[in-house]
Amino acid sequence: MSTQLYQAKQGNITEQMKRVATDERLTPETVRDEIAAGKMIIPANVNHPLGKPIAIGRKASCKINANIGTSPLASGTNEEFEKLDVAIKYGADAVMDLSTGDDLDAIREAIIARSTAPVGTVPIYEAAQHIDTIEEMPAEELLRLIEKQSRQGVDFITVHCGLLKEHVPLASKRLTGIVSRGGALMARWMMMRDEENPLYTNYDELLKICRKHDMGLSLGDGLRPGSLADASDDAQFAELEVLADLTRRAQAADVQVMVEGPGHIPFNEVRMNIEKQIELCDGAPFYVLGPIVTDIAAGYDHIASAIGGTMAAFSGASMLCYVTPKEHLGLPTAEDVREGVIAHKIAAHAADVALGKPGARERDDRLSKARAALDWDAQFAEMLDPERAREYYTKAGSADPEATEHGVCSMCGPKFCAVKNHNDIKQCVLTSRK
Repeated sequence: MSTQLYQAKQGNITEQMKRVATDERLTPETVRDEIAAGKMIIPANVNHPLGKPIAIGRKASCKINANIGTSPLASGTNEEFEKLDVAIKYGADAVMDLSTGDDLDAIREAIIARSTAPVGTVPIYEAAQHIDTIEEMPAEELLRLIEKQSRQGVDFITVHCGLLKEHVPLASKRLTGIVSRGGALMARWMMMRDEENPLYTNYDELLKICRKHDMGLSLGDGLRPGSLADASDDAQFAELEVLADLTRRAQAADVQVMVEGPGHIPFNEVRMNIEKQIELCDGAPFYVLGPIVTDIAAGYDHIASAIGGTMAAFSGASMLCYVTPKEHLGLPTAEDVREGVIAHKIAAHAADVALGKPGARERDDRLSKARAALDWDAQFAEMLDPERAREYYTKAGSADPEATEHGVCSMCGPKFCAVKNHNDIKQCVLTSRK
């Protein structure tokens, strides 16, 4: 089976490349060349017909991923359907099913069938679910599960291939140790069995599986920092150097690949982290969790993450993994998903505008034009969350007859409304010129 990367290397332009070129306002040739260079990917498993293929890369608009999924303690298929629908409705470009509860196959297959966006997973979660402790898992079992998920239509998988046994002692020096679920499971497997990472030693077999159905690799950062104190340490960057080598090996095998990044990072270190990955990984797309720029924002971590995400995207990150208000506290609800998606859409969009991505500011300008005209319906049409805006507008009393008559909101009312006063002044100036 030929992959998007293989086709691009051959100089061919696929239908997926044409579609994302239109969406991104790029030429199909630019998309093809970026994919051929390993700087852009289109995660699109041949077994999962997508409503909208997406391009992840620095020349494309910054994308948003939303994590959903059950836990052993909460949620089920219906709840995850609701989260999936909410995520896509409010602008998530991709979703990851991180389910760790029961009936993982059924939930995954149902989400893939329902999702019009690319779907990612972390296969080691399923491996851990079927046994008492992860060290019982034979290496070939993890590869078998990855092969199964590839056939099911998973578009990209997070695999912690770059976390080696020699890295684990480095993480033991940390304040918060290993905070990645997949990374901690892999580290436990290695240390309890005194063996090297099975996905590292069997990496060529993994690449064969991915190439078969064009399933993308998201090289997970199992040693991402979970606190500001651990940011940018030896453990994090030792893993990143291995990921850089694995990135090149994947690209040589015609497998589409992106690299995952931190984590908790002080704001002043975000740009350095992005630039380091771009340099080491030859510009491969960088997919970051946040970064969360403070450790004390529990309940508001979607805001702390969006602040870091804006800087990350501006510095060259290609996709932001959202964080919800429930981060560090519990399994997100559908409303938490909505909050997380919107916060990170703001972050990505702000970076796209600042970077001058094609067409990025047009929506802002249309809204501003409507705002200047006190045209509320036109304003709502351009907002990231029109329903929330209308809700606030109505509850604030802005839709009462007096306000509606003048087109103003209840913040200032007709007498103090700067926009209304300016429009009256403008009319006066125009009249005096006649």
